[in-house]
Amino acid sequence: MPDRTAIYPGSFDPPTNGHLDLIGRAARIFDRLVVAVATNESKDCLFTVEERKTILEAIAKDIPGVTVTSFDGLSAEFAEEHGAVALVRGLRAISDFEFELSMAVMNKRINPEIETVCLMPSEPYMFLSSRVVKEVAFYGGDISGFVPHEVELALRKKLGT
Repeated sequence: MPDRTAIYPGSFDPPTNGHLDLIGRAARIFDRLVVAVATNESKDCLFTVEERKTILEAIAKDIPGVTVTSFDGLSAEFAEEHGAVALVRGLRAISDFEFELSMAVMNKRINPEIETVCLMPSEPYMFLSSRVVKEVAFYGGDISGFVPHEVELALRKKLGT
């Protein structure tokens, strides 16, 4: 039986405990999980793609079967290039559902072999987002419960807080 590879694409700006939760859980489902930092020109990111990739490598280093990379382009095509059977996506709230459903339909049209697997976050991360973490950090708030220590240090350094 061939390896069952999944791709977890995202901007991860910055990675949160919610992202790490999904990475760990998806890694238990699939033989190989590729966490793929997307180059998204429409998003105004705080961290560069290389910085996000380095941070993710540090926080996911102890999770078996996980590799981190970056990509530019369509997730479905990237998945096909890597022989992936699934794209992993997180669904926090009902507001995420419509967007993720439309993306899943489009990805299936682009790559009919790909499945989209949506995972709900664990309860503490239901409403956690990178945007909120950045805002709290910007104003000097305590983000230690929202991000791994490495991310907190990187955010504090980047923001000068």
